[in-house]
Amino acid sequence: MRPSHTPAPSTRAVDLDALPGYVMRRLHQIAVAIFLQETEASGVTPVQYAALQTIANQPGIDQRTLARTVGLDTSTTAGVVDRLEARALVRRNASPDDRRVRQLTPTDAGRALLAEVIPAMQRAQARILDPLPAAERRQFMRMARMLIEANNELSRAPGELR
Repeated sequence: MRPSHTPAPSTRAVDLDALPGYVMRRLHQIAVAIFLQETEASGVTPVQYAALQTIANQPGIDQRTLARTVGLDTSTTAGVVDRLEARALVRRNASPDDRRVRQLTPTDAGRALLAEVIPAMQRAQARILDPLPAAERRQFMRMARMLIEANNELSRAPGELR
């Protein structure tokens, strides 16, 4: 029998800061916090912003395509769209070709909110990368996109690669 102070072999120390998944989760937390600080007046979340911006970029996009484009599952996307619609930022209309398909368009209020929030969103993005030298910012983004592309199909909600 082992003394109680001797750790079992399976409980060896692991440096969390050396784990890419842990580091990315922490970076995501920080990115969300910065985004929310910058956009507080708008009351929009990063996911709502991504959905609204995508709808504005592609008026008439259907919910399934929106989900794939922003890398969300369809039920999460439905909830996001519900919240945007409740705030009168988007309109959901049945497709003339298939009544089961819901096409999304931004409202005037949605376009106005985007015009208001884009400068704050851009400040947030700059703040996230500010600690890196300019050349390393481009390198970080290139490597992050490379990881996303290489691992996209492993996601619970693969996104459309651009």
